[in-house]
Amino acid sequence: MDFDSFVLAAVLSDLGEERAAREHADAVEFRMDLADDPLAALDDYDGELPILATNRVEWEGGEAADDDARVDALRAAAEHPRVEAVDVELAAIAAGEGVGVVDHARERDVAVVVSVHDFEETPARAEMARLLGQALEFGDVGKLAVTADAPADVLRLLALTHAQTEAGNRVATMAMGEAGRHSRAVAPVYGSRIGYAPVDPADATAPGQYDLATLRDLVDALDAT
Repeated sequence: MDFDSFVLAAVLSDLGEERAAREHADAVEFRMDLADDPLAALDDYDGELPILATNRVEWEGGEAADDDARVDALRAAAEHPRVEAVDVELAAIAAGEGVGVVDHARERDVAVVVSVHDFEETPARAEMARLLGQALEFGDVGKLAVTADAPADVLRLLALTHAQTEAGNRVATMAMGEAGRHSRAVAPVYGSRIGYAPVDPADATAPGQYDLATLRDLVDALDAT
């Protein structure tokens, strides 16, 4: 995955469900932190879609413990032939523990998504730009997910997405929560490179996610206009 164009990732904790995602997804985001034995699941994977491996830590919305095992598992995932990208939190890189994952991925020609999640608010535009700038220092894609309380929050995020894209940067942006839900469909119009959606809406991993089929239809419809 080079993320030169938009990638719609089906969010899965069970790679056995990949077949159900093929019709609508370009890739799978494998949530290792939600899987029982993620490395064994990767060994058994015989699906068609490329994998973006995520082992989300507890303090950034996931279920993985903040320990060396989490980082070691993500490093091991980067060695799998079907894993074409890994997600590393910017905060983990800042703490030093994520740098090894980034370097390990680079050695194997695996793309790196460096992510930031704000579950409280949509920061000021300057702060969002600063965070994406830091993420892009390490990642092929800088991912920023914020929480919107009003449409104005989404407008600020979309304007930044457009500016970053015009500057030649690859970013993935979305506003969580009901007020920001439409951003998941609209952000690709402004250059966002990755969208995330569960096959079943009951399996949503972030507030405001559409199901996969719905998001595919919305993105494609807007792309056609």
